Amino acid sequence: MIYLKGIGVAYTGLLTTLEITGVAVIIGVGLGLIIALGKLCNVKVLRGIASVYVELVRGTPLLVQALILYSGLPMILQSYGIDFTWRGIEPLCGMLACGFNSAAYVAEIIRAGLQAVDNGQIEAARSLGMTDSMTKKYIVIPQAFRIILPALGNEFITLIKETAVLSVIAIVEVTRAGMLWASQTFEAWPAYLGVAFVYLSLTIPLSRLVLYMERRMAVSDRSN
Repeated sequence: MIYLKGIGVAYTGLLTTLEITGVAVIIGVGLGLIIALGKLCNVKVLRGIASVYVELVRGTPLLVQALILYSGLPMILQSYGIDFTWRGIEPLCGMLACGFNSAAYVAEIIRAGLQAVDNGQIEAARSLGMTDSMTKKYIVIPQAFRIILPALGNEFITLIKETAVLSVIAIVEVTRAGMLWASQTFEAWPAYLGVAFVYLSLTIPLSRLVLYMERRMAVSDRSN
């Protein structure tokens, strides 16, 4: 029963984990797409900004980025006369930290996928009279999506697990819930086994979903 209690306690932080992951995925994909296009554009300044962003974010740990936001965001706002003392700072910083961090990795995934599309197909589409927007919509993006799907799925799975880092800024997500219960009851073994079980209940279905989508796309390609 003590092990079931550990799982139940860990599940109390599930909603927070899912909320942070959901918002971070939206930020990561949206910003990552913009950065990827920036790295592929012909404007040197935009390409440089995008490259610097990727290098800075990928070169520093998510833990440090979360601490910078958690400690620095209130200071920046207070310097503009905004008294930022409401208690929602922790989830907001967690969402931003995970989203900005994921964006750098998603940008590289998208960039690699776009560059992996055969140039011969793009030239063939243009020879048929298709515009650049039509070529991207019907030729480049569908093929790039098939290419990046496994890597993108792995990034989302990693993002779910990386929310555990946010326990250091007092966010009561899955890991933090288990840590608090372990410190109160001294039942560390059931607590952390429960935490592991909850993460597996999230990551295994997601990995199976990605695998299913890959197979469906492979079947679609063969039928065409």
